[in-house]
Amino acid sequence: MIFDRDNWQEIISALKKNKLRAVLTAFGVFWGVFMLIIMLGTGNGLHNGAMTDFEKVATNSVFIWTRSTTVPFKGFPRGRRFHFTNDDIIALKDNVPEIQYIAPRNKLGGYRGINNVNRGQKNGAFSIFGDYPEIYHIKLMDITHGRFMNRLDLKETRKVAVIGDRVYKILFNPREDPIEQHIKIQGIYFKVIGVFNSKAVGDEEEEENQAIYIPFTTFQQAFNFGNRVGWFSLTAVKDVPVSLVEQKAISLMAARHQVAPNDTHAFGHWNTEKEFNKFISLFRGIRRLVWFVGTMTLIAGVIGVSNIMLVIVKERTREIGIRRAVGATPWKIISHIILESILLTALAGYFGLVVGVGMLEVVSRGLEIFGSPTDMFKNPGVDFQIALIALIVLIASGLCAGMIPAHRAISIKPVDAIRNV
Repeated sequence: MIFDRDNWQEIISALKKNKLRAVLTAFGVFWGVFMLIIMLGTGNGLHNGAMTDFEKVATNSVFIWTRSTTVPFKGFPRGRRFHFTNDDIIALKDNVPEIQYIAPRNKLGGYRGINNVNRGQKNGAFSIFGDYPEIYHIKLMDITHGRFMNRLDLKETRKVAVIGDRVYKILFNPREDPIEQHIKIQGIYFKVIGVFNSKAVGDEEEEENQAIYIPFTTFQQAFNFGNRVGWFSLTAVKDVPVSLVEQKAISLMAARHQVAPNDTHAFGHWNTEKEFNKFISLFRGIRRLVWFVGTMTLIAGVIGVSNIMLVIVKERTREIGIRRAVGATPWKIISHIILESILLTALAGYFGLVVGVGMLEVVSRGLEIFGSPTDMFKNPGVDFQIALIALIVLIASGLCAGMIPAHRAISIKPVDAIRNV
């Protein structure tokens, strides 16, 4: 029946008899598929944009810092300030085996502090960090010149620095080799051993590329920080949730610094994995909502197809009766109606799919050429799997749209159909 040429010619001829009705009916399916593809592509664009915020750090990382206590404990009053120390680094390594990388950090001038840095007649205001080499695995970056800090730099408290790309452009001439050159921070000279470019995007990229990393031990010694640690950046070993590292690290630090176990405000912390999972869950929900809304829109179009097929069956009642009278089987009548429904639905859906994908490609190409005004939307589009699912949905929809009219067609008695005028 499917490969019967005469049958297909008859179906096409039937649709051509009332072109306007066929086009208007098909438009409902076209619009449903088109909106489904557009919404899925837009959701993917938002998802891709949001995920770029996590590209600058390892998603299995947690950051912990100290704040004022809010609960009196062991004779210490509320509102006490305390700080991490070098001994806490060893304690974390010895007592939290789930930690993969531990990177204590200090920043000159505090959280938002910037400092003047000079090189000859050139100067600029940049962020100065004291770091362990492990920070390279947490703050993701590319080394464009030279190398990053290593353990020997840390052990020998070398006065070396790794500078951001923006620092290089401000303090050095174009194409000038910065390696082995010296920059001055608060009257102290540091030798440049490398230049990095952040993997972040937008404002975050600009901010990180204006940073200077020096060995943690050198930082403490050069800027009189003693054994103080500003905050810890930690990552978990493979297949271990970083929430476990977060919980064990905070409990350990609370015990070491005489902080009440129930003082939830004494430590600030940012769990990148938790925030990442929130985004994943959010966009899963958005995708489900998109599929629901798109499917409902498509169903509305399919209902329109089904109604029109019922009208067609009504108009062709006499023809169907004559066919039944001359020996046409119920299956032949059913298949004819269903194939007509599938053809109408599939053609409309295919054009909706093509136009939707084409529009997403135009938008994606436009963002590449002209740039996006925001980092929260990039690379909208749908993959082949989604298109395949949409195609399956179309075929199933066409089948469903034809079932009721087909059942109505075979329920007509040949004698009654022939008498119908």
